[in-house]
Amino acid sequence: MAEGEEKNGIIDSMPLFAKELIAGGVTGGIAKTAVAPLERIKILFQTRRDEFKRIGLVGSINKIGKTEGLMGFYRGNGASVARIVPYAALHYMAYEEYRRWIIFGFPDTTRGPLLDLVAGSFAGGTAVLFTYPLDLVRTKLAYQVVGSAKAQVKSFPMEQIVYRGITDCFSRTYRESGFRGLYRGVAPSLYGIFPYAGLKFYFYEEMKRHVPPEHKKDISLKLICGSVAGLLGQTLTYPLDVVRRQMQVERLYSAVKEETRRGTMQTLFKIAREEGWKQLFSGLSINYLKVVPSVAIGFTVYDIMKLHLRVPPREEPEAEAVTTQKRKVFT
Repeated sequence: MAEGEEKNGIIDSMPLFAKELIAGGVTGGIAKTAVAPLERIKILFQTRRDEFKRIGLVGSINKIGKTEGLMGFYRGNGASVARIVPYAALHYMAYEEYRRWIIFGFPDTTRGPLLDLVAGSFAGGTAVLFTYPLDLVRTKLAYQVVGSAKAQVKSFPMEQIVYRGITDCFSRTYRESGFRGLYRGVAPSLYGIFPYAGLKFYFYEEMKRHVPPEHKKDISLKLICGSVAGLLGQTLTYPLDVVRRQMQVERLYSAVKEETRRGTMQTLFKIAREEGWKQLFSGLSINYLKVVPSVAIGFTVYDIMKLHLRVPPREEPEAEAVTTQKRKVFT
């Protein structure tokens, strides 16, 4: 009993932003790892690995399993989790903070869908700017295919296209392109994350508002709301995700193909012109399979973590109580 009281005392003494950071970080790690195999295949589809697009989802699973084994499905996942934990922590915490700042800065603001849309958009942009280099590294590591790399030894030295791990990828990218190289493709990421993050929170919170009070804590309903929110948000912004992936691996790809793509819109139209508009939605079906569990698990775990960390409900505290809690955030 004393141990439980001590634990509750520690939790209660934590500032609100710390609770939200922890809840968001745990949420991101769990959700991302759950869909890592599908994420790997999706990246290969997006970055024009013809041998994978041609054989489809099932064939890709068999190919990776035979050539790289079980761990092949998690190639780049270490960088992915290393990125998603701080990304999700910042994303969820920033969303709550922006939401509170808007409410306190503009007292007449209606606490409705528009508020969630704006707060979610700015939170997504903030998280991307702080964690983008890790996303770049994750994509480069996932892009590597052992069999293909070996097959290109005669025309292109394997050591130039195969990274030995997260640290090696970071250091080589920085040596080759400097600080700007670590943010290659960040523009389409920002263009995509603003509407995606905003729409995701918008749809999720809006659907939750229509859930009867007696079912507010029903996990299955949270999963359904999260799934629909992820599907709608992702579909509307997916082409920019394809552009981002191709820009991230441009140096590897152009070294073999002797081509260079530069800006976001230039890349988007060049993909559409040379590879067809369908390429801008390459891997979308796999992404649906990934987004449904990922976003659903994410929102559900986040709500459960907030409950365990005793985060007060948003609409429950009076203004004075919220102001007091807000002061604790910065002390």
